[in-house]
Amino acid sequence: MDAEAALDALGDATRRRIVEALRAGPTPVGALAEALPVGRPAVSKHLRVLEGAGLVEHRSVGTRNLYALAPDGLAAVQTWLAGHWDTALAAFAERSAAASADREAAASERSAS
Repeated sequence: MDAEAALDALGDATRRRIVEALRAGPTPVGALAEALPVGRPAVSKHLRVLEGAGLVEHRSVGTRNLYALAPDGLAAVQTWLAGHWDTALAAFAERSAAASADREAAASERSAS
């Protein structure tokens, strides 16, 4: 799965709400549509985008299509975020160490005076 495709899909508020709703478990399209301010055809289109991005999957049970979160759907996004988070934390640690060294140097200069 591609993190960029998943992030693009999650860029829409309705699709984020669908993903949130699916956290409760497999859900039919009709039940998702009842909880959203858009109609069933629009929900189906959003689900196709989410499925194309690898975030949800569906299975047919009789005449109903049940949608659920894909087990590894957010793995690529998590990896992408972790990489950026690690970079941000490393930069913070460097800045923190530099600021601490500056404070120690300033304290040394004051005590030497």
